[in-house]
Amino acid sequence: MRSRSLFPLFVLLLGVLAGPADAAKAKKKYFFELAEVKAADELGKAGKDLIPVAQTQVGKSIASHEQIVVTLDGAPDRGNAKAFKAYLKKKKLAGAYRVNVELIEFEEEVEDKDDSLNKEKRLVVRLSLRTFGETIPDRVMAFSGEGSATVKLDIGKKLRPRDREYAINQAVELAMTDALASSMQKLAKPPPPPKK
Repeated sequence: MRSRSLFPLFVLLLGVLAGPADAAKAKKKYFFELAEVKAADELGKAGKDLIPVAQTQVGKSIASHEQIVVTLDGAPDRGNAKAFKAYLKKKKLAGAYRVNVELIEFEEEVEDKDDSLNKEKRLVVRLSLRTFGETIPDRVMAFSGEGSATVKLDIGKKLRPRDREYAINQAVELAMTDALASSMQKLAKPPPPPKK
């Protein structure tokens, strides 16, 4: 008799434990192909110098994101849109996108950390970027995202090249994380209804 009275309690407990798992839907996954990293014309030579460093870091940021896949093994030719879309569906990917990244702001300065402390310096790097994604294979604008970061690095009495490289890498990584979060929010929204 006692086991019967515990059965409703067991069912209730099972429902409570299973509820949050159902509520926390699995996040959609997407294929991203990095098409280009470029610098805005306003950044001049500094922007052009940033591109190789930024390209490496942007690639790493995209590849390490939990919702992004960067390889499509055995995918059909993209020219065959129907087969390519069927492949994406089979692989449970919500979409495939060519991603362009543009560095839109960059500023660096060396400032005094504190006059009372041995004339030590601090490197400050400010960087902003934006992403644009277009669908594969249709090449329709799908999303955009913006990210920015400020990195402050204590450097001692003088700036070394590796300190500068480290600060720039960190700024690109943080800005890209910000831009990807913005992009994922936009991709998670349902598409707008077709225009009549």
